[in-house]
This record gives sequence, C-alpha cells and structure tokens, in this order.
Amino acid sequence: MADEEDFSSLPLTDRWVHKVWKVRKEAYEDAAKQFEKTVDEYDAAFRPFVQEPSLWKSAAADSNVAAQQEGLNALCAFLKFGGREGAVRARQHAVTPIVEKGLSSTRAATKASAVEALLLFIELDVPAPVIEDILPALSNKQPKVVAASLAALTQIFHNYGCKTADPKPVLKVLPKVFGHADKNVRAEATNLAVEFYRWLREAMKPMFWSDLKPTQQTDLEAQFEKVKAEGAPKQERLLRSQQAAKARAPAAGGDEYGEEEDDGAEEPAEIDAFDLAEPQDVYSKIPKDFFDNLASTKWKERKEALEALYAIVNVPRIKDADFGEVNRCLAKCMKDANIAVVTQAAQCIELLAKGLRKGYSKYRSTVMQPIMERLKEKKQTVADALGAALDAVFVTTNLTDCLEDITTYLGHKNPQVKEGTMKFLVRCLRTTRDVPAKPEIASIVEAAKKLLSEGSEVLRSGGAEILGTVMKIIGERAMNPHLEGLDDIRKTKIKEFFETAEVKAKDKPKPPPAPVARGPPPKKMMGGKKPALGAKKPAPVAAPPPAEPLAPEPTPRAGPSSKLGMPKPGGLGGLKAPQKRTLAGPGGLASPRRPAAVPSPPLDEYEPPASPPAKPAPRLGMGRGGLAGRSLAKPVAPPIPAAPPSPTPASGLSPIERAELEELRTANERLLKQLDDARHERSKLLSEIQELKNHNAGLIEDHTRDVLSIKAKETQLVRARSDTEAAEATNERLRRELDRLKRALSKAEAFGVAGPGSPSSPNPGMMSPAHDDAGIYRDGMQQAGGNRNRMSFNSTLSEEKENGEAAAYPRSKLSPELRYAGSTASSGRGSPARGFRRDVEEREPRSMDSQVASGFSSYGDRSNSRAGSRTGSRLGDQPTTAAPTGSGMESWKRAAEVTSQLKARIEQMKAKQGIRQ
Repeated sequence: MADEEDFSSLPLTDRWVHKVWKVRKEAYEDAAKQFEKTVDEYDAAFRPFVQEPSLWKSAAADSNVAAQQEGLNALCAFLKFGGREGAVRARQHAVTPIVEKGLSSTRAATKASAVEALLLFIELDVPAPVIEDILPALSNKQPKVVAASLAALTQIFHNYGCKTADPKPVLKVLPKVFGHADKNVRAEATNLAVEFYRWLREAMKPMFWSDLKPTQQTDLEAQFEKVKAEGAPKQERLLRSQQAAKARAPAAGGDEYGEEEDDGAEEPAEIDAFDLAEPQDVYSKIPKDFFDNLASTKWKERKEALEALYAIVNVPRIKDADFGEVNRCLAKCMKDANIAVVTQAAQCIELLAKGLRKGYSKYRSTVMQPIMERLKEKKQTVADALGAALDAVFVTTNLTDCLEDITTYLGHKNPQVKEGTMKFLVRCLRTTRDVPAKPEIASIVEAAKKLLSEGSEVLRSGGAEILGTVMKIIGERAMNPHLEGLDDIRKTKIKEFFETAEVKAKDKPKPPPAPVARGPPPKKMMGGKKPALGAKKPAPVAAPPPAEPLAPEPTPRAGPSSKLGMPKPGGLGGLKAPQKRTLAGPGGLASPRRPAAVPSPPLDEYEPPASPPAKPAPRLGMGRGGLAGRSLAKPVAPPIPAAPPSPTPASGLSPIERAELEELRTANERLLKQLDDARHERSKLLSEIQELKNHNAGLIEDHTRDVLSIKAKETQLVRARSDTEAAEATNERLRRELDRLKRALSKAEAFGVAGPGSPSSPNPGMMSPAHDDAGIYRDGMQQAGGNRNRMSFNSTLSEEKENGEAAAYPRSKLSPELRYAGSTASSGRGSPARGFRRDVEEREPRSMDSQVASGFSSYGDRSNSRAGSRTGSRLGDQPTTAAPTGSGMESWKRAAEVTSQLKARIEQMKAKQGIRQ
C-alpha cells in the first residue's frame, strides 16, 4: 500500500512512463478523466501533452495490452476534448505506433480505439498526413499489420469519402496488396476496392484494373454489381472545419444545405480517371522516326506508326507538352486514302484530347475541320471513331469556339458531312454546361431550320432534334419567337424532342425576378398612406429601380433641366436619409413646399433658404401633397427654368451628397473611358492575334515545303549512291575480267616463248606477244593466240557498250588485226592471212604458199604438239625459188579454212574460260 501511495503522489508525466504497467495504466485512466472534465481546449490539463507530444508514442505502443487499451482511450479523449494544435503535434508521434501496434491488437476494444483515434486525427485537421503515415505499413512483413492497415483505410474512406480524403496515393499501391500471399490481406484489399467503387465508380479502374488477375477482376465485378444497387454515398463524419462552416450558416436554411447534399451526392459521378491519375510524360516516348514513317508511301507503315503512338498516349492523364507537330500530322491523316489509317489517327486524337483536357484546346482549330471534312466516310466504324474524336475535342473547349465550324459544315454539300455535323451539334448541346448566348442561339436555330427543309428524313429529324434540345435549354417561352412560321407538324416534332431531351446546361431566366422583389420598393409603397394617390403612382412605385436610372441621366449630362431636377433630388435624397426627413418636419411640410415653388422662379436669393425645406417635402409629399405641388410647379417651370435649376439641385443636396454625386459622376466617366480603352485594346489584340495566326500559317507552309524539299534531296542522294555503288561494282567486275585476260595472255606468251613467235624463229611472221598502243596484250602472228586476244578485247568492248561505258579507242591505237578487220574482228577477213601479208612481203620475199606447203597446213596440227609446230615453222623457213605452187584462189581457200579453224578454237577456249559472247 505504501508503494501505491508513493506512485499516486508522483506527477502524471512520471507515472506515464513508469516501468510498472499498472502505474502507467492508472496514469492513462487519470488523464482520460481529466480531459473529460475540462472546460475548453485551453485547459491546463492539456498543456503537458501539448508541450511534450512524444508521450503519446509510448501510450499507443505500450507493451502491456491492458495498459495499451487505456492509453488509446486517453488519446481519444485528448483528441475529442482538445484542440487542433495538440492533435497536430501528437499526430507525428502517435499514428505510426497506432498502425503497428494498435490496429493489429488481439483485443477488439483496442482495435476500435485505434481506429477512432485515427478518425479523430483526421477530423481535427486533414486526412492526407494520416493516410501518408498508414501507407508504409502496407509493406510490413507481418500480414496482420497489412490487413489491419487496409481495414483502417477502408474505415477512413467510408466515413470521410473520396471528396475529402484523396484516394490517389492508395490507388497506386492497391495492385501490390492484391498480389499478397496472405488471403486476409487480399480480402481486405477487396473491401477497400469496393469502398472506392462506391465513391468513384468506373473512374477507379484505369489506376489498377489491368494489374489484377482475371479471377480477381471477376470477383470484384460481382461485388461491384451489389454496390450499383445502392444509392449515392454520403460523407458520414465531417471535419471540424466543415462543422464550423455548417454552424456559421444556420440562417441559410435547410434548402441550401439540402442543395449541398445533392451536390455531394452527384459529385462522385463526376470524378473520372483524369482527376485521379498523375500526369505522364508521353512526348519523350514518341519514336524519332514517327514522322518519317507517317509520311511513308506504304499504308501499313503509316498505320504501324499510328498504332505505336496510340499505345504511347493511351494513359489516363498526359503531361502537357508541345504536341503541335503531332496534331498537324494527325490532321493530315484525315485525308488519307486508307480508312484504317484514318480510324487509327482519330483514335489517337481522342486519347490526346482526353489526356490533356484543357491543354488540348489550343489544337482544336488544327484537327476539328479535317475531322468534320472526313465525316463523308460512309463506313460506320470510321464515322464512330471520328465522332468520338470530335466529342473528346469538344470537352477541352466550349460551344462558342466550336460553333463557327459547326454551322459552316451544317451547310456542307455532302449529306454525310451534314448528318455527322448535325449529330455532333446535338451531342454538344446535351453535354455543354453553359447556356449559349442569344446570337449563338439565333445562329443554331437558323441552321436547324434549314435542315428542316432537307430531302433526307434523317436530316429533317436532326434539325427538329436540334431545335428541341435548344428549347430544353432556354425554355419554351424563349423559343416561341424562333418557331414562328413553322407548320404544326414540325412544331409537334420539335415538341417531342423537347420532352425527351436531356441537357446539363441550366437556363437562367429566373434571376431577373429576384431584383424586382427586393425590399426597397415595398417600403416606398408603405410610405404612401392614401390609396387614392397610390392609384395614380403605381408605376413609379412598382418600378423604382428603372425610375432611378432614368432620373440620374439628366443630372450628369444636362444639369440645368428645369423641373426634372426637383423629383431627382427627392429621389436621391430619399434613399440615403429618409429617417432624417421624416423626423425633421412632419407637420409643416405642405406649407413650405407650396410657397417654395412660387417664389423660387423670381428670386434667386430666397432659393437657398427655401430649398432645404423643399428637399424633405418631396419625400413625404409623395403620399400627401405631391400631386398638388407638381401641378402648380409645371406651369411655372417653362417660362423661367433656365437659371434656377442649376442652383436648385445643388441647394437641394447636402455638401456630402453633392461631393458623393460628383465623385460618382467622375468615377462613371472614368469607367466609361476605361471601357472604351479596353475595347480598343481588345480589338487591337484580336487583330494582332489574327496577324500572328496568318504568320504562323505561312511559317507552317514554309516548313512543309522545306521538309518536302529535304525529302526530295534525300531521295536523289539515295539514288546517286545506288548508281555509284552499281558503277563501282561494274568497275570491279571489269577489273577482274582484265586481270583474268592478262593472266590468260601471260600463259599464251609463256606458251610461245620458244615457238614460232620467238625472235630466233626462222619464220619472222610469227611474232611474240607484246603491248599495243591501247594497252592490250596481243600476239602478232600466232593465229590462235591472236584470235583469242582479239575476241576477248571485243567481248570487253561489247560489255562496256552495254553498260554505257565503252571507251572510244582511236583506230590508230588498235592492233593491226582490229585496224584491218574493222567491226568484224573475228571474221575471216581479219585473219593473219590478210592482216599481215603485206608486212611479210615487204620484209622477206616469201609467200604464204610456202608456209602452208612446208607442213603448217592446219591450225589443228600446230595445236596438237609444240614440237610439230616448231618443226613446221622451221620447214617453212626453207627458201624456195619456185613460183607459188597454188593460185590466188587456193590461197583464199586455205585462208578460209584457217579462219574456220581459228573460230572453232576460240569457241572452245571461251567455253573453258566461261566467257559470254
């Protein structure tokens, strides 16, 4: 007992951290009782915990479960009865221990206290810091901690909703917990996803749906079907700030609060994936060859480029960048001959518009007209893609910006374009939230009336639907003037569409009645007690607002107007100081007013004293003697109003009122001047904008021409390169052929070194091969070798002629065989029998007959063996004194035989060496 007394005598903060759990438990209980007894949040009981918020860390994570339960109860009492400052200080120390130790406790009371503490932390401030401290627990190694954290998040969003608590951080990590190994964790993740679906509906799916397994998607869809049957969710707990705002406006009535509730019920349906997603940088992911592939002549390459772009921009939200060039290319694709390319380009435009939203409005003028021009396509799939692209573009802008293009294409000569534009206009009128201006309504109605007289039933029905939708927006009464001149059948059709149309734009003809029902006019009615006088002044009383703007006009513009100044000061003064005048002179008002009207014209000196009583007189005289005063004053006013009116209004107003009036006039003039300046500036800026647009269009055209020129130059360069490569290949082939011919000639030279062509041979007609002037090896007298060389040279010349590269060898530099043979080098006329006869006769007096008679009769015999050839040549060298044994005709026959043998030999050698003739 002594120990307990000592413990109780210790300060609360010492017992709070005592090593004995019972002492800590009692300290927690005492603190909770003290918190409940406090008067306000500034009580001294809260001060130790506000100054030292780390105390809550030990209480929330107490090692003893009983003490922990009491510690969490004390924390709930502290948050419930304390203020925001203490909660913010304690939050950074207490939330993490609560998540790790309290939510996963085995005691149900401890779990409930932990969840309540988290909800109170959110209630006192905002949800974001608490959710941020809970998210790390989803990566905890213990499955029970993860499951408990998910359950706590479910409770937070169930109580405060996704409008107050931001769901984006939790949606990012939700796929990870769906893949957890523990079934309890997956079950809690399913509950959290269902809670999100209550608030977000289909907008939540793009964030994590693709990361789930098919079985998980099926299970969630089954759970979502149950939620769809429920009504719209409502926020069950309010933040302290929301509670204060609600308490500050009790006089606003249940109607306003009910409207807020209705708005809150409709708000979740408006949340979409764009609001939840983080912007992604897709511009840097566009391939570098995208524009080149899109300009390809092959439609498959163009389609593949667009498919790659579609995969890149298919994200919920796109980070803003310069997509001008991309949209210009997509707009050009609208003119593509292949409908697959057109469809894919329209889908890319749709995704860009949905991902950029308001950031895409600057590209509207680039893509809208090409898309509407392509509406002539009759295939339904293409028309649907184009319509979806137009709808996505319209969401990024407004009806005012699109109306000019729409009305232009409603008068297009192609019926398909008319029909597509008409359907697009109907969708725009249904989805817009802004009521069109009167000029816009007039242009829409005029275009729709023209459709009513079309030959196509679809277009006529479309015109009636447009008019019915417009009537739904502005109302039947405002639409009636536009329907004048239409027959009853068309009016009936329009009325049918009017009854079935659903629009989001709210008509605003109701605000005007509110100013008419204001308080001041009825007070003026109450001022006049005589009904007889009120019967004659119902118009001024019923319409004082218009009377006041009409009255000041003469004062600032024409101050010296005769008697219009008298009612005006009374009207102006009556608004600012009616009490002063009612208290000033209730009895003597009729008498001063009448004399004041009579003496005022002749004497200016008496007007200053007479005008002060005249000023209160009109205010109360409106009910009693106002008519008599006016009837007497009007006949007097015409003769002499010129001089007195200027001092009369001046004297009828107090100096303060005159100063205010002058100040208002000056301010009015200044504002009018500023308005004129603003109009001039606006017109100037609009002209500059138009000039910049024209300049930009010119730059775009120049850029397009430059790009096309560059492409043409690149094409020429590629062709030149290919020609160069072909020429190099031809040169290489010719070089190899020349080398082969040189080798063949070298072999032939080696063959005839010791033969008939050697210098020591007795037959000087058989000469050794040597270079001629053209740089070609040839054999002077050896018939087989000479013919072979000549044929190889001719074949080379023929190949060069085919390639257009034949060299123009001069005739003087060709071999003697070619000089004599001409173009038929391989014929019998070019044989050595004729080519070298003259040279041989000049050098030695020997005849061709002696060579043939000496045993060298045939070329085949010489080719059979070298020894026989040499022997024959030596035999042919023997001189003879006899006359030629044969006549000239026999010589020609022998030459012909030699030539035919040479041709046969040449064909054999060509067959061996693979030379094509």
